[in-house]
Amino acid sequence: MFHLLQQYTTESVTAGHPDKVCDQVSDAILDAIIKEDATGRVAVECLGSHGTFLIGGEVTTRASVDYEKIARNVYDSIGYDNGDLEVLVRVAQQSPDIALGVDKEGAGDQGIMYGYATDETPEYLPLGVVLSHKLARTLEKLRRDGVFAWLKPDGKSQVTVSNGAGVVTALVSTQHAEDVSQAEIREGLTERLFKPTLGSIEGVEILVNPTGKFVIGGFTADAGLTGRKIQVDTYGGLVPHGGGCFSGKDPTKVDRSAAYMCRFVAKNLVANGYGKKVLVSVAYAIGRAEPVMVEAYDESGKNLTDVVSKFDFRPRAIIERLDLRKPIYKETAAYGHFGVDGRPWEQVEKM
Repeated sequence: MFHLLQQYTTESVTAGHPDKVCDQVSDAILDAIIKEDATGRVAVECLGSHGTFLIGGEVTTRASVDYEKIARNVYDSIGYDNGDLEVLVRVAQQSPDIALGVDKEGAGDQGIMYGYATDETPEYLPLGVVLSHKLARTLEKLRRDGVFAWLKPDGKSQVTVSNGAGVVTALVSTQHAEDVSQAEIREGLTERLFKPTLGSIEGVEILVNPTGKFVIGGFTADAGLTGRKIQVDTYGGLVPHGGGCFSGKDPTKVDRSAAYMCRFVAKNLVANGYGKKVLVSVAYAIGRAEPVMVEAYDESGKNLTDVVSKFDFRPRAIIERLDLRKPIYKETAAYGHFGVDGRPWEQVEKM
């Protein structure tokens, strides 16, 4: 019924990708506010483009945070030189019209959210999603550990999986120093990245920097924007994604918290034997606590909605169940929000 393609492709990006820089700054700001004010409301988005970094959005909080300092610290921690970066801050108070509904513990917006789980990997995620993130994470680790001095922060990965045949194509594009050959990059990454990550590359087409060169990266090469990698953040495009992104949003925003709850429920249904693949969906009306829809199906189309109805999808109940008023968000802003041990929505409980 879903995720039944004979072949599929998924991607990931490194923490130095322009869009992911923006996600990380947005979530670092969220964490800073929640650390001082657990009930603070945050909707912060960032735009980076060719020497300029704009922080915009709305907050309602008692916390006092230095937005520019947070942005520069994130930028620096990733490995970029922010000396020439101009940072602009345009953050306002949240609209009182939106606050009316949230104050009554209703949803902060309308929308549809989805959660998915599959038994094909220990992470309860599709194999291609797991491997794409693993390639990107390992590429980042090779750079930070100094294994290859020519590696730079910006990068992407992509994996094509054939059901029944495993990985058929694996791709990495990585920013690099000017004085290294593509042959050296390919040889180094084949031995230290592709082979350890994939286990075997026999029969796998390996692509490295297919444009032939990737020296200019980050905001020097491309603009970045919060929330523009929603499929990287979730399930690789293999199942539906709701209209909203996650980063920069506090847990009263159901775009984020309800998507986490849907993942929690889907994973627990699979872990407890209700299906091999489960898709959970929920929808809200702004200002209303009770969802307007909750549904779930397994891989054969069996309706699991009655089982899912045992879970409370009201925004406040989600926040309390998953303990979401903690500064845990920046760490989620790269390499996917799901499949990582220790995150509250990844916990498995007996049903």
